[in-house]
Amino acid sequence: MDSTALATRLIDLLKTQSKTITTVESCTGGLIAGAITAISGSSEVFETGFVTYSNAAKTALVGVPATLLAQYGAVSEEVAFAMAKGALQTAGAQFALSVTGIAGPTGGSTEKPVGMVCFGLSHGGETLTRTQKFGNIGRDAVRQKSVAYALQWAIDTLS
Repeated sequence: MDSTALATRLIDLLKTQSKTITTVESCTGGLIAGAITAISGSSEVFETGFVTYSNAAKTALVGVPATLLAQYGAVSEEVAFAMAKGALQTAGAQFALSVTGIAGPTGGSTEKPVGMVCFGLSHGGETLTRTQKFGNIGRDAVRQKSVAYALQWAIDTLS
């Protein structure tokens, strides 16, 4: 399923459940928010989106502790967790999606290779994380797969 179809399905679920969503994105640079807001009627459920590309933005906009970034690095489940939780609190939504990763082609390491993306999902007092390794498939492909993965995870969680 493409991002448009996924975003449409997510919006329908959010409307049915009377919930709103916020996104906080690093490596996707707002593409998840863009996919959601490209759908007519998204204003009923989309609260706000944060693009927190730098560590400073993660701290300033959604309260990710600088100590957490220093300890685990921006691309980690710990930071994805803090991003989702912080966005949820800041935006006042009922559902938050976060993404932080290495889209490439540079920036990877043995421990955190290009294509590694960490996701966070916060709702109902619970925050979950996941990591996907899409591989070194090209910057655009990593970003698009990250968008689709995040939207699908949200759909699965709300279904």
